Parts: sequence; C-alpha cells; structure tokens
Amino acid sequence: MMVERIEEMPAGTIGFKVLKELTGDDYREQIEPVLAEAVEAGDVRLLFEIEDGFGMDAGAVVEDAKAGLKLGLGHMKSWKRTAVVTDVDWIRKGIKAFGFMAPGEVRAFEPAELGPAKVWVAE
Repeated sequence: MMVERIEEMPAGTIGFKVLKELTGDDYREQIEPVLAEAVEAGDVRLLFEIEDGFGMDAGAVVEDAKAGLKLGLGHMKSWKRTAVVTDVDWIRKGIKAFGFMAPGEVRAFEPAELGPAKVWVAE
C-alpha cells in the first residue's frame, strides 16, 4: 500500500501521506471512501503529504479524474481547504498554475511546514 492516513491531524481534517507511487486501487480503496464521507458531511479539509519519489500510475490518474468530477464538481461548496505538503517541483508548479480551478482553497507547503499546513487546513 502506497497511501497511509496521517493520524495526528486537527479535528475535522483528513490527512494522507503518499509514499512513492499512487495506484488506482490505492485511490479507490484508501482515499475515495474517506473523501466521499467528508463531501457528504459538507466539509472537506484535506492534507496530502507527498514524498520525493512520487508518481501516479495511469489507473490512479483516471481514478483521480473520476473522483474529482463526482466528488468535486457536484459538491463544490463542500470543499474548504486542501494543503499539499511536498517539495516535488512539478506538483508545486501545478498547484500554482491550476489551483484556482480546484474547489475551495488550495495551497502548497514545503515539507518543513507540515505543522503550519495542518493549522491552515483546519482554519
């Protein structure tokens, strides 16, 4: 499994640590059910911590797109804040370029800013 829940998160927030490659199965089994629950509750505050060797297989990209359409566009008001903690350059650049298209507020944080990222996502 390449995804694990971050247990030490502020109340009302969800944290995932992504290790190495994210697969479609990981996405479907680990991430999507938790996101669906938060979307139904109307309050998505999400933190992703992404390590250096990160990659997504094609299945994960497809699952992400499908979940994005189903959980994101249909429930725009549910999404409050998403923090992405990473020093993976292309992810940081993507957030700067396309973050405005995501529901809610999206911000990238450096790995050393994990604490402040948790605080920000909970605000």
